[in-house]
Amino acid sequence: MIVVKSPAELDAMREANRVVARVLQAVEAEAGPGIATARLDAMAEEICRSLGARPGFKGYHGYPYSLCCSPNQQVVHGFPSTTPLAEGDILSLDFGAVLDGFYGDAATTVAVGQISEAARRLLEATEAALTAGIEECRPGRHLGDVSAAVQRVAEGAGFSVVRQFVGHGIGRNLHEEPQVPNFGAPGRGVVLKPGMVLAIEPMVNAGGYAVEILDDGWTAVTADGKLSAHFEHTVAVTDDGPRILSLP
Repeated sequence: MIVVKSPAELDAMREANRVVARVLQAVEAEAGPGIATARLDAMAEEICRSLGARPGFKGYHGYPYSLCCSPNQQVVHGFPSTTPLAEGDILSLDFGAVLDGFYGDAATTVAVGQISEAARRLLEATEAALTAGIEECRPGRHLGDVSAAVQRVAEGAGFSVVRQFVGHGIGRNLHEEPQVPNFGAPGRGVVLKPGMVLAIEPMVNAGGYAVEILDDGWTAVTADGKLSAHFEHTVAVTDDGPRILSLP
């Protein structure tokens, strides 16, 4: 069932997402050559708890960490590692928090030192695809309008959108209806209403869209070994247009 939130619930979700934004700001600033992602995970959990929230991913369906760290060809759900990041890597960071019974969720992909022009283009296109999807989060639009906008921008830049993983509704549960694919046809699907909250999260690959799951049962990687980027915001549909809850 798709849940429509009240204004008070949206404000509560804004607070949960503010925690997420502050955590991502901090770990992004820390990520650099020679830094291990395990350090970023510990940092994320410490900041989250210091703000009165708890990590939303840790223990969720058995996921063992607070912060998803997915470098280079890893798409999503990567495990933090003691291996230091290297100059030229890109690193996707995905974090969720729970505060007063509501979830926040957002993701970003960062450059580790100086990155290649091809990697920079991938990051820019993925973030632009997210922006295009958010712009469609208006009453009366269809869910397919969001999906189609993401796909149009990503593929228009020469990249592919992952099919196996999608965005989602969010609220008192991390994953609620509806699912939000990053591909589809405009004018189709659920009609958006004020109070709906969606986690929109393009996962965009430099090569083909196929992914594989590693033996840890979580980490998704590109099947062709090429780079992948991931950006996400939690967005409320309002009468005044999209309201991004996960901005700092």
